[in-house]
Amino acid sequence: MKFYNRTAEIAELQRIKELSFTEYSRMTVVTGRRRIGKTSLIMKSVEDEPTVYLFVGRKTEAALCAEYIQIIVNVLNVFVPNEIISFRSLFGYLMEVGTQRSFNLVIDEFQEFFNINETVYSDMQNIWDQYRRRTKVNLILSGSVYSLMHKIFQNSEEPLFGRADNIIKLSPFDTGTLKTIIGDYNAGFQNDDLLALYCFTGGIPKYLEIICDGCELKVEPMIEFIVRENSPFIDEGKNLLIEEFGKNYGTYFSILSAISGGINTQPDIMSALGDKSIGGQIKRLIEDYNVLKRLRPIGSKEGTQSVRYEIIDNFLQFWFHYFDRHRAMIEIKNFVGLQNIIKADYSTFSGKMLERYFRTKLAESGLYREIGSWWEAKGNLNEIDIVALMLEKNKALAIEVKRQKERFRPTCFAQKVERLKQIVLPNYEIETYCLALEDI
Repeated sequence: MKFYNRTAEIAELQRIKELSFTEYSRMTVVTGRRRIGKTSLIMKSVEDEPTVYLFVGRKTEAALCAEYIQIIVNVLNVFVPNEIISFRSLFGYLMEVGTQRSFNLVIDEFQEFFNINETVYSDMQNIWDQYRRRTKVNLILSGSVYSLMHKIFQNSEEPLFGRADNIIKLSPFDTGTLKTIIGDYNAGFQNDDLLALYCFTGGIPKYLEIICDGCELKVEPMIEFIVRENSPFIDEGKNLLIEEFGKNYGTYFSILSAISGGINTQPDIMSALGDKSIGGQIKRLIEDYNVLKRLRPIGSKEGTQSVRYEIIDNFLQFWFHYFDRHRAMIEIKNFVGLQNIIKADYSTFSGKMLERYFRTKLAESGLYREIGSWWEAKGNLNEIDIVALMLEKNKALAIEVKRQKERFRPTCFAQKVERLKQIVLPNYEIETYCLALEDI
């Protein structure tokens, strides 16, 4: 698959590179979940220039240094003593080279040094502080494990805190890029095909590449391709999150599975888990792992008890809803049966994801200062899918989302909007819409 989008990120990386080469060394951190295209982006931004690319695999420090020495020799055409067996010494050597010439230094999966030799971070801090102002090295550090990368660079107790000149967090492709991609691979696509691609991949580049190269971009062929023996998607959710959670992932998975099935308040989740205390785990899923987010009714105060939880990542929402829930079918290799379950349930599942699609699309427009949903805390009798507060003072949108527009009931919706106006937005001019599959 060709390289899509990332124009702003490439421009920023190239701007930093020019400063590194013309003034003095800069440190840039690129983060984002697995498969989001960090390495492709970085290498695109430094192509055709001397670049030392070091991947931190789970090996001994000495073994890594032996690999790195050969890479450095090949790229920079310099002598590197084979006796170097510590990354501290190797990094110091590279910075010394940087006093004489400019080059890019990319260290990928940087958080893995936690598992190899944690003192690498303090060693690097000392060397960087000594050499930064008198070298011309464009240092780019990349990592996939959110909790560890956040700890390394944004925890004030860690040695590299405050050392990064820029932190770039990669997001999934936006809705416009998804439309471009599906148009390139399926010129006659239907809106439901686009929605399915959004549901199944969430705009994650690697997932898009696998699906685009593997099957026709239509709803049923995509389901059949994703749900088959030896599909890379079957264990992807588990592999992705175990890196974050470690071996004690059971309770976290149970929470996420419940939320993916629509059990989205803390009391209901606790009940589904046998009244197990989960406050600490939910807090960590939000603050440490960036997997969940809190949803409050728009206009409510920070401390309101009317809180729902949502899985941030579209793919994980899909994975927990089907792969984790139907693990027994996967174990006996009943992939056709699981395909049929997903096909039968697709209209319901995608209907809920359609609301997320429109929230994302509204956010991308840059026309609103707040976008959310609204519901009454008691009884849940009134609920509005999307409420968007415009930049223009005292103007808002209230939106009902339906897969088929003929199911929209204007009179009922008008009553809900009037209630919203009375309780939350009394001085607002509220425009109302129904958005459906035909509008994406």
